[in-house]
Amino acid sequence: MLARLGIEVTPEEEALLARYLGMLFVTNERFNLTRIDRESAWKRHVVDSLTLLAPLESLAEVARGIDVGSGGGLPAIPLAITRRDIAWTLIESTGKKARFLEAVARRLGLSNVKVVQSRAETAARSTLRESFDVATSRAVGALSDLAVWSIPFLRIGGVMLAIKGERAAEEIAAAKQPLYELHAHVVGEIRGETNTIVAIEKQRKTPSKFP
Repeated sequence: MLARLGIEVTPEEEALLARYLGMLFVTNERFNLTRIDRESAWKRHVVDSLTLLAPLESLAEVARGIDVGSGGGLPAIPLAITRRDIAWTLIESTGKKARFLEAVARRLGLSNVKVVQSRAETAARSTLRESFDVATSRAVGALSDLAVWSIPFLRIGGVMLAIKGERAAEEIAAAKQPLYELHAHVVGEIRGETNTIVAIEKQRKTPSKFP
């Protein structure tokens, strides 16, 4: 399926992705980190996350990325495995999930991953504000809310990449006013086999009232 979607991974990366899924399955049985089943996990979660590789590749400069509401690590961990050149910061407010993400990064040797246990609204008031080239997210919330949580982390010219579903167009319409106030606008809507990726570019400094 990866080849059909134009997604290329090395044998080493594929092995790490499989190890990550194994850790997710085992831990999920104890802590219920995310909704996932073994039969569809590869397609519904890993492949879905890796569809962000193409829009990431199209960006001119990406050295620092932030994943908002990382949960069980999707899309952050698959992206950290396949884009080692990007330093990823994973924002997760729930302690057990943050500890799981730290364990994954440690066991898989992902030195490009840093986990921050915090609400996005709080973290955006720290030195992390307006310091990232890209912000990613998947299954976190409505696009209007997600923009408020993510855009403050981006530098001017940075891009938010949100994995959405069939109602992406409705969410974009509902987010029109928040995006205007955030000084950001939709620059792409990529419809694929497994999802719709919404790309939003930050045009000017985020007003201090956000988040």
